[in-house]
Amino acid sequence: MTQPPPPTERIHLSSPSVMPALFAVGLAAVVVGLYAWWPYSVAGALIALYGLIGWLRGNRDEIARMPVSQETDTAPIPLTGRE
Repeated sequence: MTQPPPPTERIHLSSPSVMPALFAVGLAAVVVGLYAWWPYSVAGALIALYGLIGWLRGNRDEIARMPVSQETDTAPIPLTGRE
């Protein structure tokens, strides 16, 4: 049996970030502030805004580092055992 050719496609994984969690905590604080005390909503909105801006900036940097184009190779599916 021959070895398959090496893959030509690259998989890009973004680096870990705390910004999505910070955004979620800010939104939770906004909801809590709606029922508890309005300054919680203001603080939560500021935290959520900071988290959202940081998240979007991080994504922009990650997208800029992605390859513009890559060669793809379509491998045929072997039909052995499928008759």
